Amino acid sequence: MDDLVDLNTMSELMKPAEGVSPIERLLNEFEAHEAKEEKSLEYYRKIMGEIPNAMPRFLLQLIVSDEEKHRAVIHAMVATLKGSLNWTKPPASLEGDRDSAAARQSFLAVTDDFIKLERDGIKEYKTLLKASEDYYQGLFKILISAMIRDSEKHIELLEFLRERLKEL
Repeated sequence: MDDLVDLNTMSELMKPAEGVSPIERLLNEFEAHEAKEEKSLEYYRKIMGEIPNAMPRFLLQLIVSDEEKHRAVIHAMVATLKGSLNWTKPPASLEGDRDSAAARQSFLAVTDDFIKLERDGIKEYKTLLKASEDYYQGLFKILISAMIRDSEKHIELLEFLRERLKEL
């Protein structure tokens, strides 16, 4: 059933509007954003290399790491859209071959373990947050809060994955 929904969605996205289909327009927007991400990464790296102070350099490195992840996500979405347009599955595409039922079940079990680990981590981070929120002019609070948001994002991704694994 999901495949039928995906085909309907793809069909809607591929309808031409003013010479360019919505999926092609989306692809163009993603590609433009991917180019901007690359330029911003270059700029961050340049500035980071010029900063002698450890704390700002560390914080910029955290931002660079996030920007690198963002670029990888955008790249995967671009590859997926290109694959859909060309009826191919490029290596960086988010579409792949279906796993065996045994592999899905095995990964489904581990996914629940990962979700529990992330939830436990959030509880620990919140304890650390209270204990260290006033340290280093609030820097620890910002860093721990960011880790909590990351763990919440991980849970969201794992729950999405778990639901997809159950549907297959």
